[in-house]
Amino acid sequence: MIHTNIFGVFAVALWLWITMVDARFIGGRGVEKYVTFSQNYVVKWGQGHISTLHSGKEVDLYMDQSSGAGFESKNIYGSGLFQMRIKVPGGNSGGVVTAFYLTSLGSNHDEIDFEFLGNNDGKPITLQTNVFANGEGNREERFLLWFNPIKHYHTYGILWNPYQIVFYVDNIPIRVYKNEKGVNYPSKPMQVEASLWNGDAWATDGGRTKINYAYSPFIAHFQDFSGLSGCYVDGRSDNVATCGSSNYWWNGGKYQRLSGY
Repeated sequence: MIHTNIFGVFAVALWLWITMVDARFIGGRGVEKYVTFSQNYVVKWGQGHISTLHSGKEVDLYMDQSSGAGFESKNIYGSGLFQMRIKVPGGNSGGVVTAFYLTSLGSNHDEIDFEFLGNNDGKPITLQTNVFANGEGNREERFLLWFNPIKHYHTYGILWNPYQIVFYVDNIPIRVYKNEKGVNYPSKPMQVEASLWNGDAWATDGGRTKINYAYSPFIAHFQDFSGLSGCYVDGRSDNVATCGSSNYWWNGGKYQRLSGY
């Protein structure tokens, strides 16, 4: 079942209520201020539909009738806090999906998603979140944001540790998925990925709205390639137990108890 939530005046109250996000999350994570795309990421597909701008500080993904594009992190992670600044395609983008997510390799995969679902005629962009564990999804929750994500860059973050997954928008937690007894929970090593692709089979109006390529190319913009605060995992091993250590700040007490809306 898909749940939709509308954020508006409640966002300010929620921000005041959340006092436990420390300086490492809000602008001072202890990582380099400027990290270029090529330091942390590589192009995964659609090589002819990606542009690197401003000495690698910004990347644009393009989508037309021939292809979209995507990129992935060089490293694989077993826990952490992962962030990206994103501005999604504007105009009549119905059927177009802009995604920022964590995903494992192989069958029965784990995945944690932000997906922006395009729209037409000035209708709002929907932000969909989802969690896959051992190949099973169907945990979608949808949000109408308190701003227009096509106008400016905003920061989207995923906290993933042994206790819970938290989805952040501009440092505000909008959804919490807890690792509770009887719940399937992502535990496989995952890479950080972003992509722009054709989702018109389902994304807008339940798939009734198809992409109108007369408005292409559709362009998604990405910044801040430093936002990878995570526990590295050897890609040849599925053992992520060490990534649950309390020695990592994102596994600490305050990150075990965050609540969403």
